Amino acid sequence: MFRGSIPALVTPFRDGAFDETSYRSFVEWQISEGSHALVPCGTTGESATLTAEEHYRVIEVCVEQAAGRVPVIAGCGSNSTATAIDTMRAAESRGADAALVVLPYYNRPNQEGLYAHFATLAEASSLPIVVYNVPGRTVTDIQVETLARIAELPTVVGIKDASGALARVAAQRLACGPDFVQLSGNDDMALGFLAMGGVGTISVTANVAPRLFAEFHEAWLGGDTATALALQDRLYPLHAALFTDASPGPVKYALNRLRPEFPVEMRLPMTPPSKASRDAVDAALAHAGLV
Repeated sequence: MFRGSIPALVTPFRDGAFDETSYRSFVEWQISEGSHALVPCGTTGESATLTAEEHYRVIEVCVEQAAGRVPVIAGCGSNSTATAIDTMRAAESRGADAALVVLPYYNRPNQEGLYAHFATLAEASSLPIVVYNVPGRTVTDIQVETLARIAELPTVVGIKDASGALARVAAQRLACGPDFVQLSGNDDMALGFLAMGGVGTISVTANVAPRLFAEFHEAWLGGDTATALALQDRLYPLHAALFTDASPGPVKYALNRLRPEFPVEMRLPMTPPSKASRDAVDAALAHAGLV
């Protein structure tokens, strides 16, 4: 269903407002460069700072611009089940192909609470669900056994796994079945994740290097491991550099280096990256041959 390089799109702001023109151009570039799907309103898209109306509009614009050429997996997660339902319904009505739903953060529900959350979402909307496990942000982790229960829900189709535990890919494959879509949430681990049985990455780096990251996935999934390894080596410094300061600061800086018309503006509490971070990004862009 979903595979390959899937950028978690940054959201451009200009003078404090969503810059729709820049976003449409950015989505078009991503598709022309070979991205296999798109994620609007993820963490990298600063979804936590968007109003509900802005959130829905960003999804709507992404769907309109993609125009069915690639799937759109809309960020719909919340620590409130009711809010997540509202967002999923809004995304579904605007034509999204699936919902990316992060585990409820801050509340720290137990495993039964996690199951109940996703079961309620699946009952409230027919939109396919990709579970998003990122313990470093949510302070909540999903056990393999719980994920297997959730995977039995008819609309739950996969997981974005940013746990950093590569062995889980095999464990989850055995527990959830070979058709359960597993997408890496860590760019720097993408090659290992694919080798363990994953089929793609929901990526920060793909914002900046969409063609290279798409080619990396196509090489691996096509059996050309030598090319995949060479591209991993070319991209690895960029994977690291884009997290040398709070994301998406380094990503927006890198994008502006490559596409000067793209605004670097962020919303508080996010602030511009440090000089050390900018220097690391500059070096990584050069290493990747992007500048």
